[in-house]
Amino acid sequence: MKKLIPYTLILFAITACTERIDVKVNDTYTRLVVDGSVSTDTTVYTITLTKTADYFYNQPSPKVVDATVTLSDGDTTYALHETEPGISGKYSTGPGFFGRTGHDYTLHISLAEPINKLSDYQASCELVHVARLDSIGVEFRQDLGRNGIWVIKCYAQEPGNEVNYYMFNVYRNDTLLSDSINKVSVSDDKYINGSYINGVGVYYINNDDTRMRLHYRDKVTLQMSGITKEYYNFIMQVQSAGFNIPFFHGPPANVQGNVSNGAVGFFAAYSNTFASTIVNQIGK
Repeated sequence: MKKLIPYTLILFAITACTERIDVKVNDTYTRLVVDGSVSTDTTVYTITLTKTADYFYNQPSPKVVDATVTLSDGDTTYALHETEPGISGKYSTGPGFFGRTGHDYTLHISLAEPINKLSDYQASCELVHVARLDSIGVEFRQDLGRNGIWVIKCYAQEPGNEVNYYMFNVYRNDTLLSDSINKVSVSDDKYINGSYINGVGVYYINNDDTRMRLHYRDKVTLQMSGITKEYYNFIMQVQSAGFNIPFFHGPPANVQGNVSNGAVGFFAAYSNTFASTIVNQIGK
């Protein structure tokens, strides 16, 4: 028999993960910034390379062009190609690429022009398994917030084999709403390990936000991703600091990424599961 977990306990478990982390800003020297990921979906994946800029330099960071970028899954090494050679600073896989659970993915970057005398950088991330979503629900709660909150609910069996970490993204009518690192939701399974997730709120949309709010008959899709503890911690720290990825200013000095040689950012690998529903309520 599946064990049901009270909604209030799960809500505490999720909100308890949002403690404030003090983050310092360091603008003392230029560093490489790495932004990119791979997942179990079959698509084109892009790694963006830039340089940090001073915190008060209100301009996009300089692009890092003409680099040699490869990605390895332990069995095969794939060459990534700059989308606009010498211009874009964006390096992509082919269209048929997908990640496999249980593999460690390693990104290697060799710069055409060194940054602080450093040319070679590397980052690795394990692609962990994620439990399958059974279904999702959407509920409008007028009693939450000034003008109500849309609650995206999750139904899934938590595996319970070890501590797991999750990231949640939301699509409305197939358009990604959580389109920056500050809009994703993350959680661990500290209070629900091995239990059935029975309609737990995992994503919240303020009805005051006209760009994000939901409407009657909208299609809502929840993407639940299995992520590593390191990526979970990285997202939490960046959200606490109020930064977006890619960084357009000086980076938070004590945010722990996974790129070598003092570079900023995180190369992530994760597995995805999706479920959709149709909104059957009207927000006030």
